[in-house]
Amino acid sequence: MTGYLGYRAGDDDTAWGAFFDPHMAPLSQHVVAALHHGPQAGELLLDFACAADLLDSGYHPTEDGYARAADGSVAVAVRTDMPGVTPAMWEWWFGWHGSDARRYKLWHPRAHVSARWADGGGDGSYVGRTSLVEEYLGSALTKAAIRFVPPAELGLPPSRLGDSVAVCARLGSADLPVDIGWLVHQIRPVAGGAEMRSRFWMGGPHVQFRRPIPLPGRLIRPIAGLQLPDPRDLMVHCAQEMSHLAGFLPELHARFT
Repeated sequence: MTGYLGYRAGDDDTAWGAFFDPHMAPLSQHVVAALHHGPQAGELLLDFACAADLLDSGYHPTEDGYARAADGSVAVAVRTDMPGVTPAMWEWWFGWHGSDARRYKLWHPRAHVSARWADGGGDGSYVGRTSLVEEYLGSALTKAAIRFVPPAELGLPPSRLGDSVAVCARLGSADLPVDIGWLVHQIRPVAGGAEMRSRFWMGGPHVQFRRPIPLPGRLIRPIAGLQLPDPRDLMVHCAQEMSHLAGFLPELHARFT
C-alpha cells in the first residue's frame, strides 16, 4: 500500500482540508432495503448492452441492488439523492479530485487511500485519462485503474444527455494489464437538486487484456486468481461515497471553481 487511510498531521493544512469529515451519515433507507433483499435475479438489473436506457425518463425495475449472472458476471445498481447539487458539479469533481490523494479522501474518508493520474498531470478534464486509486471495498484493499471514456463509447450519445452528465469508465487492475468491467454514473437534475444513478458491470465477458501480450508464467497465476469486488461491498461503498460528498459538494464547488 502506497498510502494510508484518513488524514494525518498536516493533511488538513490545505485550502480544502476543512471539508474532511470522518463522520458519515447512515445509508439511505432504499439502499438498506436492497441490502436486506440480498442478491436479485440478473434479469432485474440493467444489461450492459442497454446502458443507453439510463437516458430514458423514469426508473428501472432495480435502482438499488446487485445480481450474479450465469456467465460469471455481476451487476450493481445504486441511486443517490443529492439535494442542492447539479450535474455540472460532478463533472467538475471528476476532473479535480484525482490529482491529490487528500482530495480523494474527502469523497470517502473511511475507505479511500490514494489517487493519482496515470499521466502524472494535474487538474483538468478526466475523459481519456486513467485514475490509479487505492481504496477499501469492505475490508478488501483494492488497487484499481479507472480509465474514463466518452459516454458515446457505451452508447450514450451527447445528443441525448441534455442537462444530465454521464461519467463512464473502464475498470481494471492497477497491478495487471487486465480490465474487469465498466461503470456509468448518470447524474440528472430533479426537483431541488439532482440524483445519481450508478451502474457497474464486472466479470464474465467484461474481463479482457488491455493489449495482446504473451503470458509469462509469472503472470498466469495472479491473473487466474484475480478476484472481482464483492458486489454487496461495492454497492455499500458507492452509496456511502456519493451521499457523503453530495452533502458538501455545492460549497466545495463554489470555493474552488
